[in-house]
Amino acid sequence: MKIGLHISDHTFPSGPAGLRDDLIRIVSAAEEADFQRVSVMDHVWQISMLGPPEREMLEAYTTLGFLAARTSKIELVPWVTAAIYREPGMLAKIVSTLDVLSGGRAWLGIGAGWNEDEARGLGLPFPPLAERFERLEETIQICLQMWSDDDGPYNGKHYQLARTLNSPQPLTKPHPPILIGGGGEKKTLRMVAKYANACNLFANDDLTHKLDVLREHCDREGRDYDDIEKTVMRSLDPGEGGAGVDKLIEELQALAKLGVSEVHGGVPHVSQITALEILGREVVPAIAEF
Repeated sequence: MKIGLHISDHTFPSGPAGLRDDLIRIVSAAEEADFQRVSVMDHVWQISMLGPPEREMLEAYTTLGFLAARTSKIELVPWVTAAIYREPGMLAKIVSTLDVLSGGRAWLGIGAGWNEDEARGLGLPFPPLAERFERLEETIQICLQMWSDDDGPYNGKHYQLARTLNSPQPLTKPHPPILIGGGGEKKTLRMVAKYANACNLFANDDLTHKLDVLREHCDREGRDYDDIEKTVMRSLDPGEGGAGVDKLIEELQALAKLGVSEVHGGVPHVSQITALEILGREVVPAIAEF
């Protein structure tokens, strides 16, 4: 099992002036602790589950590009891109650029988008839900075409591209891995089975049921269920001084038994680094054996 760090809160004690240095320390410590991946949210306002919208929030791909320059091996994931916030051809180009400049460490984490308040607030597109899913699927199709040898046109319901030229191509072959976020059983998990390299579920989901649904979609799509990496988002809290390490390892082992191969989540007081060091010293080696 692998472990990934999700940085969802950019409000640190040092404030905006110290944010650059805080991120450098955090991602450097995560890489030193052998975290497999680091992710940031694709939001422009803080989400209500974590705090008021006025809290600091950095743009995702600019941040990942900055982190790419400060690391050498950790994989870089937008968790997850709102497909409606960027035109698909430009999104494919952005991910390609991140992959090339990071030496082949970029992922495309993507979803339909859900935060209407921030979208309306900044004048970003926010069509109805059914259309957002249609645009999500077309966006994935366009990215896959741009990451292939086919530079011909793309003619979809919502997007028309005259020539899908993309140079340079990503270093990652056949293309940067695609993670589709969410556990919707009719649309999201169907798209995972059809297009994705990884799914992302939440630890409080009925994981056994969700994975059974994904397996059924794979059967219908003619896809090998085992080809899809199963990731789960949950808190990674080792407890004060590591007091919760044993319980955390036990819970991660239970997820591994379900077939989960990567657990991704936030770390409390991450800017203090201590919790990252505990996870790297005690949790990462233990779960590598699962």
